[in-house]
Amino acid sequence: MAGSAIPGEAINLQIADLLQEVKFPINKDGLVDLAREAGASNEVLAMFDGLPEQDYADIAAITPLLAGNFGPGLGI
Repeated sequence: MAGSAIPGEAINLQIADLLQEVKFPINKDGLVDLAREAGASNEVLAMFDGLPEQDYADIAAITPLLAGNFGPGLGI
């Protein structure tokens, strides 16, 4: 993630930056690994780790789960 300052970004920006780097399809463990490698905050790691164990075909399969479980929405 060239030039990203993930630790200093707001949660929704961290997630948006991470999801732009994802090569779909991806499963929950892949998302968590990507976030960890990118240096995402513990809160973002916990959000991804709380996702259901399944394969995600695209960003649209992930964002409603994050918005529904962790806040009013991501604004992505």
